[in-house]
Amino acid sequence: MNITLQPAILEWARERAGLSEAALAKKLTAKPEQVQQWEEDGNLTYKRAEKLAKVTHTPFGYLFLNEPPEEKLPVADFRTVGSEAGGRPSPELLDVLYDAMRKQDWYREHLLEVGEDPLDFVGSATLKTEKKELAQAMRRKFGFNPQLRTAVSNWEQALSLMFDHCEDQGVMVIRSGIAEGNTHRPLSVEEFRGFALTDPYAPLVFINSKDSPAGQMFTLVHELVHLWLGLSGVSNLEQTYAPSKRVEIFCNAVAAEVLVPLDDLRAALKDGADTVAELKRRFKVSSLVILRRLHDLKAIDREQFQKLYLAEEQEFARKRAAQDGGGNYYATQRVRSGGSRFARALIASALEGRTTYREAQGLLGIKKFETFKKFATELKFSP
Repeated sequence: MNITLQPAILEWARERAGLSEAALAKKLTAKPEQVQQWEEDGNLTYKRAEKLAKVTHTPFGYLFLNEPPEEKLPVADFRTVGSEAGGRPSPELLDVLYDAMRKQDWYREHLLEVGEDPLDFVGSATLKTEKKELAQAMRRKFGFNPQLRTAVSNWEQALSLMFDHCEDQGVMVIRSGIAEGNTHRPLSVEEFRGFALTDPYAPLVFINSKDSPAGQMFTLVHELVHLWLGLSGVSNLEQTYAPSKRVEIFCNAVAAEVLVPLDDLRAALKDGADTVAELKRRFKVSSLVILRRLHDLKAIDREQFQKLYLAEEQEFARKRAAQDGGGNYYATQRVRSGGSRFARALIASALEGRTTYREAQGLLGIKKFETFKKFATELKFSP
């Protein structure tokens, strides 16, 4: 059956997915000339339109609109690229954002049902709050303190503990580098590094795991500051600096003070810890954070900071390219889901009949029931 759609809609769907005419043609097993023709007269088969919606990750109903919709982020957009705004959100960013919101909605209702109290730190600060005091409060709440540093041997272990401490304090943390569990839909670090969804019962932080571990450490704390301010939003930190956004400048400054208090850094330098490697070992943070703080102290200039930062990013890219990939699927599933507490609560609800298996699998991003059962077993359940 042939249908006629608005040519502008078909062009919008292709460009929204970041596809050239040739790339879309390949995905549809068609010729580029056919794509050009569709975008001129809007005539194509119903089956082809369904497939076009699928490969461009466009809601099928959108294809029948008279003009392209203006898609906006459902939360504040704090992204900047240089001095420019973040631009139109990609389908991948929108999909992970709406998925996170669905998870948060379910978990909030669950926590209310079981009588949990709201978290007192969410929304407790303002942009007028003294940064040093807020950083001290965050270190106390999340355990980002000397005890954590002595409990681990390197900053990578410290980062893992930081994620655990956030979950212990009631923060949902999702880490993923792909949209909808699809490895063919990677997230772009250039587009966003993370986002925060504030809520007094189920605050949520999303970390783009395509970013380097060094970047993830800073983004995690940055997004926690967003929760303290009670401000949801999407961020894309530019080498831990934000040139023009007041909220982001505040969050960056507090995050840096949380991870490496300037008073402690001055004391370390006075004690003779004068290399990045030595400071890294002492504070159990990444080189990136140390470089940021040395720049704040004017121990290195902006040009040195950018040069050293770029070198670290290139080293991470080299290591990632050398990795074989794989890993434990169920461990990965936990971090993509929002943490063990959320996953356990959802599985328990499904086993007790309060949530359908279909809904539970959808929220976890698991398609097969057998995989769901195995995941439940991994979390010490017996479906």
